[in-house]
Amino acid sequence: MKFLIFLGTARNSTPPAPARLGVRVVEALLTLLKSHYETHDITLIDVLDYPLDAVFKPHFAYAKNKAPAELNNLAQIIASADGYIMVSPEYNHAMSPALANLLNHFGSSLFSYKPSAIVTYSAGQWGGMRAAVGMRSYLSELGCLPVSAMIHVPKAQEVFTEDGTVQVGVDQAAWFSYFGRTINQLMWWAQAAREQHAQVDPHQFIGDFKTDPSERNTS
Repeated sequence: MKFLIFLGTARNSTPPAPARLGVRVVEALLTLLKSHYETHDITLIDVLDYPLDAVFKPHFAYAKNKAPAELNNLAQIIASADGYIMVSPEYNHAMSPALANLLNHFGSSLFSYKPSAIVTYSAGQWGGMRAAVGMRSYLSELGCLPVSAMIHVPKAQEVFTEDGTVQVGVDQAAWFSYFGRTINQLMWWAQAAREQHAQVDPHQFIGDFKTDPSERNTS
């Protein structure tokens, strides 16, 4: 199966230090995924790799074949995935604005009927858990329902080094076991959704709105 990891940190400057703390969390996730889930295809989507125009215009707002190539390419990658891992810091009890901005460029039909997993982190004691609460409703509206288990990494700089290995004295097995609960749920739901999708196309069975949000209310 194919899974995308969205890295939602865009701050590559200091202070506060360290910059791009989320890279450490993602590297740890990649280490776990490569060692325990090596049969799956994992792709990292870094918000810094997708500089967007200052004036917001989502992919679905362009006329056919008129969207920028980078948006078209990412739309195809999103549509082809079986599940998503959303990694975000916390800003004022909310998810990363950079991550929300990138995701908002794509319609829910690309994400829908596939699961997601929420991973948050912080340099402080809360591990981004308050952002995660809002991410549940956000991702549900996007169509990629989040699994019940979540991952929170407080004081991430004290847990992982820059390359994702654990700091001296930190129990890697314990952290990977904690990560694994969420990842296992994601894998289970992704497999179930993929098998069901092969039998019944949800986009045809339920119907997507194409031109007007009011179509959501039609039968």
